[in-house]
Amino acid sequence: MESILSEQSATVDELVEACIQAFDEKGALKDTPLVRMFLMMQPWYIPSTDMAKKLVLKSQEDSCTAERRTRICHLVKYWISEFPAEFNLNPELADQIKDFKDLLTTEGNERQSQLIDLDSVPSYKWKRQVTQRVPSVSKKRKMSLLFDHLDSCELAEHLTYLEYKSFCKILFQDYHSFVMHGCTVDNPILERFITLFNSVSQWIQLMVLSKPTAPQRAAVISHFIRVAQKLLQLQNFNTLMAVVGGLSNSSISRLKDTQTHISAETNKVFNNLIELVTSCGNYSQYRKRFSECSGFRFPILGVHLKDLIAVHVALPDWADKEKTRVNLTKTQQLYAILQELALIQTTSPNIDANTDLLNLLTVSLDQYHTEEEIYQMSLQREPRKPANSSPAPATDPKPTMIDDWAVSVKPSADPTVIKKHIEKMVESVFKNFDTDGDGHISRDEFEAIRNNFPYLSKFGELDKNQDGKISREEMIDYFMKASSLLNCKMGFIHTFTEATYVKPTFCEHCAGFIWGFYKQGYKCKACGVNCHKACRSRLAVECRKRTKSISHETPPALQARSYSFPPPANTPPSLQNTVIAEEDLETVEEGVFDVHL
Repeated sequence: MESILSEQSATVDELVEACIQAFDEKGALKDTPLVRMFLMMQPWYIPSTDMAKKLVLKSQEDSCTAERRTRICHLVKYWISEFPAEFNLNPELADQIKDFKDLLTTEGNERQSQLIDLDSVPSYKWKRQVTQRVPSVSKKRKMSLLFDHLDSCELAEHLTYLEYKSFCKILFQDYHSFVMHGCTVDNPILERFITLFNSVSQWIQLMVLSKPTAPQRAAVISHFIRVAQKLLQLQNFNTLMAVVGGLSNSSISRLKDTQTHISAETNKVFNNLIELVTSCGNYSQYRKRFSECSGFRFPILGVHLKDLIAVHVALPDWADKEKTRVNLTKTQQLYAILQELALIQTTSPNIDANTDLLNLLTVSLDQYHTEEEIYQMSLQREPRKPANSSPAPATDPKPTMIDDWAVSVKPSADPTVIKKHIEKMVESVFKNFDTDGDGHISRDEFEAIRNNFPYLSKFGELDKNQDGKISREEMIDYFMKASSLLNCKMGFIHTFTEATYVKPTFCEHCAGFIWGFYKQGYKCKACGVNCHKACRSRLAVECRKRTKSISHETPPALQARSYSFPPPANTPPSLQNTVIAEEDLETVEEGVFDVHL
């Protein structure tokens, strides 16, 4: 008989019935993928307690034969054996199944009752325990003990062991909660794992900046690059991403004097590692390398969590408006990702970890510095060099042939692209500032816009027909003329800094999902608005908490130092206007429509 999974949709009752029929009277399972998928994914559509109630009611129907009741008991037995944490962490569910077992015994169905065994369910309370991080009274504690005494291989192994143990505490319930709520709120285990990831990146930055001289800092960077190489050999991609992220942070990458002391070969190795974990092509290089690994392999959890979120955002839970038919396409895609993560936890790394070193590493990673503080350390190590620090020559030298050529071939902006950009911007202006919705901008509305566009002139210069209102056409015409005269970008004034997001975030300009894993978008420090890198100059949203302009070297103060992740490889081309399609995403990332006037 063809599996119900070949269908596009099915009701919950149809899925439950298919799972019951997947067992024979002796408990042999004929369709494992169906049963395992449904039991793992059913919380998306029906609470586990309701699911248990449904099974009990089916077993009590007048038409229920002894054989059918036995199949139901085998399904419950499989549910307990494959997902024991569900019964340990949900007392109400466990009580329902105990009552069902007692009912079977009371009715004289002892053989069926014996199939249900809740006493063998282990406790998962230890996995729910989270070590509370208490800020250190002093930030001057020594942080280099571990670093100075471990070689790259030992450090990579102990980092891997520590993160794997933290990873094993994550249960299906944590993934489900993350996807449903889009963040780590009320999800302490997942939040702790993410905190550990971020702590590794921060610790690396502090270790580099703890050294007073450029050669010493270069030696630390080179050491961590060797650690990254070993992590790749261990197939630990998650910690590899943390190390690469730490070394790529602006507080480290800006150390130009330090970089000169790193060998060309080491830089080449590091660039290859960056290419491996880059987000280009939806992390295509990482995905390919990860799929080729066998045995222990530790995924970049963020990539796969974003896969879950992207599928959840892209596809509806239900195939009909009445919410009676489960969307099996979505269910199977989510299950495929979750099943892979679950299987990874069953293969431990072949590492003989030293408990004392693990404790020391844990202490070393518990840092309490902000991004701003770390960046200030970087500035102290290598202060900014004034733009005019080099003495000007007595006479200007004659421009070289290359300089002349560069000036002569300097590209001019494409009028078509400029017009398209301006039309989008004007449309956003009207959306935000046409408060009465009459399709025109009044004098009062114009004043609010003017605060955000320093090159806007008088109201009358835009109001061509002098009717006291500015139409879309009049504003577009004004900006088209201004674009050829003004050496500036068309956009509102914001103070943008790079940001890493803890939950799904959408761009204020294009409404597209802000993809990525680390520093994937830009946030205005003044008003908190978020957008893609390529959308910064086109954002037509008023900055309501204006602050003084700051230098472009101002450190990126991360608003939430946690994961934000990429779309899955099989994401449908249309994400229901909430997520940018892959090809559109590449266009945004490449800045095809950026206009530099």
